Amino acid sequence: MKLEELDTYFRTMLPIQEMVGSDSSLNGIQVGSPGQDVHRVAFAVDACLETFQRAAEAGAQMLFVHHGIYWGHVEPVTGTNFGRMKALLDNDLSLYAVHLPLDKHEEFGNNAQMARVLGLEQVEPFGLYHGTAIGWQGVFPQSKTLDEVIRTLFHSPSSLLGTLPFGPREIRSVGIVSGGAPHEVDQAIAQGLDLYITGESSHTIYHRCLEAGINVIFGGHYQTEVWGVQAVAKKLASDTGIETLFVDVPSGL
Repeated sequence: MKLEELDTYFRTMLPIQEMVGSDSSLNGIQVGSPGQDVHRVAFAVDACLETFQRAAEAGAQMLFVHHGIYWGHVEPVTGTNFGRMKALLDNDLSLYAVHLPLDKHEEFGNNAQMARVLGLEQVEPFGLYHGTAIGWQGVFPQSKTLDEVIRTLFHSPSSLLGTLPFGPREIRSVGIVSGGAPHEVDQAIAQGLDLYITGESSHTIYHRCLEAGINVIFGGHYQTEVWGVQAVAKKLASDTGIETLFVDVPSGL
């Protein structure tokens, strides 16, 4: 399959064009020749040298990431940027990035996938960013404790950045925005949710959460954003027969 055909496939699946005005990421092909033949695609969260090297060693012709290398401004191809670009070009490895369109997608997105794993019902858009909802909220059919939610999504409390256990012990309503969205907790508070789940933490929201009486889970930016790329990898393999693999390079943050 040609790289340009894969670009069409992903643009049909994900709302890439829809997010052009609100996403600083250059979503789509970031490095690569449209006519390149692709028969193995690696998936990862971050565009970094280790990810590039491991994808190339696995025999991939394309790497699909959530965090690419272009973020709305020009950077010289020197230093670490030069090393990354050289690794891509030396290995004939194309780079494809999808940021906010992968956060917000109703089926394959990071937030939708977490909502599905949790078994949330009455799921609806949540978490406005530049006027667009990129997260999801829903309710449990039966209430759960904070520990049950943590173990369902992240296996162990020790793997988290932290929690704010300030809300009700019996949790019914949940809002989810993956990655770096601690301040979107204000939207969860405004809607009276029992629990807010995101990736990164912030000292500045501590007292607001305490005073509002809401539970918060800071799952880690990386851990909350492995879901989308893995879901898309599975979908691509099922639809096209292309080999896919996940390159796991956790940051611990």
